Amino acid sequence: MPDLNSFIIRAKAATYAGGGANAPSSRTASHDLAFAHGDFRYLDSYFGGSDFAGQETVWLRDEPVWVMNYFGRILRDDLITGHQAGILIKAALSALYTESRFLGGHRFAQEDLLYIDMSDGDFSNFFGYEEIRRKDVRVYELRYCGGRVRP
Repeated sequence: MPDLNSFIIRAKAATYAGGGANAPSSRTASHDLAFAHGDFRYLDSYFGGSDFAGQETVWLRDEPVWVMNYFGRILRDDLITGHQAGILIKAALSALYTESRFLGGHRFAQEDLLYIDMSDGDFSNFFGYEEIRRKDVRVYELRYCGGRVRP
C-alpha cells in the first residue's frame, strides 16, 4: 500500500505539526485533529497537555489500516514548559516531513534545545522514542509504536 505512507506524512504535516484546526472531540475530553484526502481519513486523538497519551488512526474507505499509539511527558518543568516543547516539536517534525518521511531518526536544534528522534522499522511495523534536551539535560520524552492493522 504505497499511498498509505505518503498519506500518513501528508496528514501529520497538515494536523499537529502544521497547526491544523481542532476537530470535534471523538471521546470525552479528547483533543482531536483530523485530515482526509481521497479514500483515506486520519484522526489524531489525545488526552492531556504537558503529559499526554494518544492514538493516530488511518482508515481506507472506513476500514482501519494503520495505527500509532504514543505517550509523552515533560520531565523537567523547571527547564521547559509544555508550550515550549510543542513549539520545538512542531518545528522538528515539519522539517522531517519535508524529507517525505516520519521515521528513521531525526535531530533538530533550536537555540539551546535539541530534539532527537530514534526509531526502528518502517510504517508497517515500528517503535520509537523522541526526547528534547536543554543543555544536555533530558527535559521531555515520548514513546511511540504502531503499524498496519488488518482484519
